[in-house]
Amino acid sequence: MAEQPFTDDEYEFLRHIRFGELPPAVRPEERVELTETDPARDRPERAEDPIRWNVQG
Repeated sequence: MAEQPFTDDEYEFLRHIRFGELPPAVRPEERVELTETDPARDRPERAEDPIRWNVQG
């Protein structure tokens, strides 16, 4: 005998038990613009001057 699947209300209850209440939504006037301060990581950093690394011992 196959078990009956949960109803939407039962799934909603189980999500609430597992995760709790959602935080309140952030209103548009409370949002701030993001300013990146670190260099972008999707591109390699510039190579330094190769003459600087020309060490002769």
